[in-house]
Amino acid sequence: MKSFIEYSADCGFPIQNLPYGVFSTAKNPDKRIGVAIGDQILDLSATAHLFTGPLLAKKQDVFRRDCLNDFMSLGRPSWREARETLQNLLAAENKTLQQPEIKSKVFVPQAEATMHLPAKIGDYTDFYSSIHHATNVGMMFRGKDNALMPNWKHLPVGYHGRASSVVVSGTALHRPRGQTLPVEGAAPHFGPSKSMDFELEVAFFVGGPPTHLGDAIDVKNAHEYIFGFVTMNDWSARDIQKWEYVPLGPFLAKNFGTTISPWVVTVEALEPFKVPNMVQDPEPFDYLRHKNPFNFDINLEVDIKTENGTVTTITRSNYKYLYWTAQQQLAHHTVTGCNVNPGDLMASGTISGETPDSYGSMLELCWKGTKPVSLNDGSQRKFLQDGDEVIIRGFCIGDKYKISFGDCAGKLMPSKYKN
Repeated sequence: MKSFIEYSADCGFPIQNLPYGVFSTAKNPDKRIGVAIGDQILDLSATAHLFTGPLLAKKQDVFRRDCLNDFMSLGRPSWREARETLQNLLAAENKTLQQPEIKSKVFVPQAEATMHLPAKIGDYTDFYSSIHHATNVGMMFRGKDNALMPNWKHLPVGYHGRASSVVVSGTALHRPRGQTLPVEGAAPHFGPSKSMDFELEVAFFVGGPPTHLGDAIDVKNAHEYIFGFVTMNDWSARDIQKWEYVPLGPFLAKNFGTTISPWVVTVEALEPFKVPNMVQDPEPFDYLRHKNPFNFDINLEVDIKTENGTVTTITRSNYKYLYWTAQQQLAHHTVTGCNVNPGDLMASGTISGETPDSYGSMLELCWKGTKPVSLNDGSQRKFLQDGDEVIIRGFCIGDKYKISFGDCAGKLMPSKYKN
């Protein structure tokens, strides 16, 4: 495929990608849906009338909304039809959008756009699905012989996060405060966290019509309810987490902010990058078994950019290291009859690889503070410092093209409070 929009071979937004996002501009502050192509955004509110296929001809208004939820609700056949329409409209041989007077009205340079959350997120769940990450954390706190909890290989462990504090890339977050226990056996302390961390994650948006309370999604067709993926930073205050997580798990250590990339890469764009699911032993219960591969070769990287502008890549991992697939996560989430809605966000949990240079958090990279990470400006980190910007990138390498999620970036600002 070749588009009339020109871009280089290493551009992350070729015609094979076409991720969805929500943007505005200084000239037009209204939020609207767009698709990234090259260094441009195709404004779907200006081209909604061109979706004339049998499924979308009477549903064109979904592209005139200020979020993707209504489009997400239509289901995979409609998503595929939209993708085919977009690839046809952007193809080099199609002249529909190439006339200068039209082109200037429907395309916006990405450099001129402000990106927003792609959907109205009603619910957010975070899983714990990387076996290497879970093993590393378990070894730190329970020892090698008891690294994984007894339930870990039987079910996708997760917790319910805070949807209201999910923010789009580029949003700065302030260091949170809370209770910590600096010295074992002593009295707890209250104040700003001293152990701020990132978590390298990938999340998916639920799509399809809302499910009904009491109904479960069958794992064998759970992929039909997965619209697309974003990269994610599950910011974590480790000292707050350590004191609060027993017996109910993360709460204030996680609820102050979660950053996602602005572009939602569809399952269709990721199809060429499918890889076998990780072998699971013991075999899970039947409600968690699916034979179709739903794992992806997505390269993941994390940079730390210090206040002096120095950038250091501190880890390189891959989505394929997940033990539990997104289909299993969704099936497990709904097996009780829990209903889900289009726009719900479900995250993978920290994704760590097999080697120390592929760990997905500072907690692991510094091994509980015992091995500081050296940055390119000569400084070291055990945990994040105020002014550090964390930049997560996800990308797939195809045959002469690249699929990108765009940056998932956020800067850690000082606490708003002195104590």
